[in-house]
Amino acid sequence: MYRILIVEDDSSISRLLELELKHEGYATKVAEDGNKAIEYYDSFGPDIILLDVMLPYRNGFEIAEIIRNYDKDIGIIMLTAKGELEDRVKGLQTSDDYVSKPFEIEEIFARIESLLRRMGKTKETVKAGDIEMFPQRMQTFIDGEEIHLSLTEFNILKTLLLNKNLVVSKQKIMTEVWGYSEEENKNLVEVYMNYLRKKISSSNTNIETVRGVGYVVREKK
Repeated sequence: MYRILIVEDDSSISRLLELELKHEGYATKVAEDGNKAIEYYDSFGPDIILLDVMLPYRNGFEIAEIIRNYDKDIGIIMLTAKGELEDRVKGLQTSDDYVSKPFEIEEIFARIESLLRRMGKTKETVKAGDIEMFPQRMQTFIDGEEIHLSLTEFNILKTLLLNKNLVVSKQKIMTEVWGYSEEENKNLVEVYMNYLRKKISSSNTNIETVRGVGYVVREKK
């Protein structure tokens, strides 16, 4: 899950960004001033910073320069009400992109995804309800909170998520996860399903048993 640090002193804007970005599957943290921005950069380790220019204590240009000295590869998108040519030029000199307020949230999504691609990162995920899985990073999240799965649990859940709302047979699960589907090993699937159900019990998504056939992932009604 990619991490986005929102540096914005207007709480209505920061709250909107936080909620919408979490809904899109990003981990977020909000800093309301320049000093917090530096502190949270160290502790949160963001992939991208959404950085307002006009902030208490330090402005966005100063913050960008400080962070760039430590991390040349971090993505920075400036957010500001200032639209003058001089500010746009300065913003692009210290950041990767520049968005003037007011903005549409869809534009922010597009800028973030474009920047991730330029950074060589992708937002490839497998999702069902509030469960989101990043196969390449071996990470699984429920409503933005990471859960820890064994390799076998991870692969079983991935198989189910890739077939969301479709019934997956025990034989298919065994073939996908263990590479074989011998009859005597069907109990293994049942054991791991119990483990998985406990680990995703806080989710709005269920693993349902279709008796005599297999399992299906569906959102709770």
